[in-house]
Amino acid sequence: MSEQKKTTSFQNGLIWFGAGVSIAEILTGTYFAPLGFAKGLAAILIGHIIGCTMFFFSGLIGGRTRKSAMESVKLSFGGRGGLIFAALNVLQLVGWTAIMIYDGAGAVGGIFPGHAWIWCLVIGGLILLWIAIGITNLGPVNQVAMAALFILTIVLCKVIFTKGSVWTVPAKSGLSFGAAIELAVAMPLSWLPLISDYTREADKPFSATLTSTLVYGGVSTWMYIIGMGAAILTGGGDIATIMVKAGLGIAALIIVILSTVTTTFLDAWSAGISTESLWKPGTGKNVALIATVIGMVLAMIFPMDDITDFLYLIGSVFAPMIAVQIADYFILKKADSADRPWNVRNLVVWAIGFVLYRLLMKVDLPVGSTLPDMAVTMVILLIASPKTKKA
Repeated sequence: MSEQKKTTSFQNGLIWFGAGVSIAEILTGTYFAPLGFAKGLAAILIGHIIGCTMFFFSGLIGGRTRKSAMESVKLSFGGRGGLIFAALNVLQLVGWTAIMIYDGAGAVGGIFPGHAWIWCLVIGGLILLWIAIGITNLGPVNQVAMAALFILTIVLCKVIFTKGSVWTVPAKSGLSFGAAIELAVAMPLSWLPLISDYTREADKPFSATLTSTLVYGGVSTWMYIIGMGAAILTGGGDIATIMVKAGLGIAALIIVILSTVTTTFLDAWSAGISTESLWKPGTGKNVALIATVIGMVLAMIFPMDDITDFLYLIGSVFAPMIAVQIADYFILKKADSADRPWNVRNLVVWAIGFVLYRLLMKVDLPVGSTLPDMAVTMVILLIASPKTKKA
């Protein structure tokens, strides 16, 4: 019996560097501009600490159990219960694929005017090529792509923070501190259902998960700051305009296309892995190709300029889900429901957490909705769980 090749911590870190360097992350960062730089930076840092902590625990469960993200969910919600989250995950991943292609095409179109649908086809075609190469063969390709992205994001960062004083621009109304924290939490939380798809292959699960978390958290924070600084500097959120004014030209085209392709690849690939939980005969690679094609079509048809509602919907689904998993696996140590069709208790607690999240969104809490929602969800589960008697 052949043993599947394990991935190193460096390879996992490289994957999540690519996920963090993203036009979507930069554009989300532009929403923080009304807070001013200092307050916006604080919200970004606090939100990423909260979101990446959940990201770490999710990846560690997958790494230790050697199960994909959606297979590890079955440990807490049952075989059929886990299928609910697998289906929801596939839908959000197809949505992310479409959003990323749309954002990438729009940004490239702002640099080199033309028909947006042409750029959708170009970016989608490259993603299909990335998938065809395959996750296990991406080492050299990713290293070249990430080196280029790293250099170009440094150039972009230098342009933004040396062309004007973003530090002293006064804050404006329009976004509360709590809502800003929630936007910062939302992006790492949206990746939460994916990380185990990669840590399950890691040679050293803890090291790979920690590396993935630190790399993604650091790069994502950096992208948010670039977006916020760009919006403060220009008074708007058009990152393509900044690239053009900076005279980046071809370099701007490269950073937009490569960042979109390397990030969206993860979405489409994990859509394939999650679908294997729903439909065994389908191979992950084939489904990933289909998800990319669907994403291309959606990007060419529908406008996707404001993704805040989409991010909050993801948070309301997956924040209580990981809260149940963390309590079940690390505290109660009862994550053993994979052989059962349903774990009704855990599903009910998740449903309560989902409703609570939607209610908390209407309240302007200083720490956002995710942290209090997860805390309450975990407490409810601990109270509802029967105590095991010691012999």
